[in-house]
Amino acid sequence: MDVIHSKDTALFNEGGLVVLQGNLAPNGAIIKHTAADPALLKHRGKAVVFDSLEEMEAKIDDPDLDVDKDSVIILRNIGPKGGPGMPEWGFIPIPQKLLKKGIRDMVRITDGRMSGTAFGTIVLHVSPEARVGGPLSIVKNGDYIVLDVKTRQLNLDLDTKDIALRFTDYNKTQTAKPEYRGYSWLYSNHVLQAEHGCDFDFLRRDYLNSEQLSDDPTVPTV
Repeated sequence: MDVIHSKDTALFNEGGLVVLQGNLAPNGAIIKHTAADPALLKHRGKAVVFDSLEEMEAKIDDPDLDVDKDSVIILRNIGPKGGPGMPEWGFIPIPQKLLKKGIRDMVRITDGRMSGTAFGTIVLHVSPEARVGGPLSIVKNGDYIVLDVKTRQLNLDLDTKDIALRFTDYNKTQTAKPEYRGYSWLYSNHVLQAEHGCDFDFLRRDYLNSEQLSDDPTVPTV
């Protein structure tokens, strides 16, 4: 068996990772499509939404969970700010009642990340993340989600007017975020989104030149 292949005999004609965009991931999302079930790379299914790791762990194996093989499982609020720290919680398990039926892969979506050795049709790093009001935050159970890896699209199947109304309702329900001190405050207020590498904003070269921050008294002068 040849371990190293030439370009002409490559196992795949493109890389293992694909960047998706769409109204559910305006700033991008990642899928390792070579580790996914090819039959799921173009898929439309109803959302089953979990707002936290704790909620998912408590409900994922509930025999009464409204989920089937075509569902799209969403785990949100585990991104850079939501985790906090974007922990490796994104390897969303298959519900036990589906495993018992022989289901071994489903479309799953998260604003978190997972180990590079994990497998499955899992969309990761959705940005902006739910915690900062990204589109993942307005998805409801039963909404239709459309994944199309070939066209690099990830979309919530709602028209723009309904999406705008969802955002309006979401913003009305938001409460003040918890107060932090020390490093927790620093991290929560200054970490960037996944497409910027989850870096601190003040470490970026363009930080001091940002018009948004030009009047911020906390920005040091140089």
